[in-house]
Amino acid sequence: MSELHAELQASVEALATALRARRWMLAAAESCTGGLIAAACTSAAGSSDWFERGFVTYSNSAKSDLLGVPADLIAQHGAVSAEVARAMAEGALRRSNAQVSVAVTGVAGPGGGSVAKPVGTVWMAVGKVGEATVVELLQLGGDRAAVRAQTVAHAVDAVTAVIKAAHAT
Repeated sequence: MSELHAELQASVEALATALRARRWMLAAAESCTGGLIAAACTSAAGSSDWFERGFVTYSNSAKSDLLGVPADLIAQHGAVSAEVARAMAEGALRRSNAQVSVAVTGVAGPGGGSVAKPVGTVWMAVGKVGEATVVELLQLGGDRAAVRAQTVAHAVDAVTAVIKAAHAT
């Protein structure tokens, strides 16, 4: 566990460096991780330089109320979907002062899975002001804690990659 923690800490530092280089702020919109992405980011000293805010939108109504995700979008596609992850990321940008956002929605388990969306199914979206939102499907293994930890690690790395790609242009 300490190696995973050290690896995540290094990833958060890389994210911080990338955000600071651009003078950008990050907003996180979380469902299945329940605030763990925000917690990982704010565990770093000086994170107020680059972490703007976090939205924990575990319920469908919270996704709509806090992020502006249309209820009919959730009804049509389900909370665990590419469409909802995209809407969450874009809502986090609209409702914050951040230039980049990350959103996750998934089935962490142990229950709640289905044939179409088994436990470990997570949709992640990274939004950036003025650009198309990038959406990715993760199929993760392990128990609830493992799915949530892997989601946090993927989210931190995905945001860093988007920022570095933007920085290269």
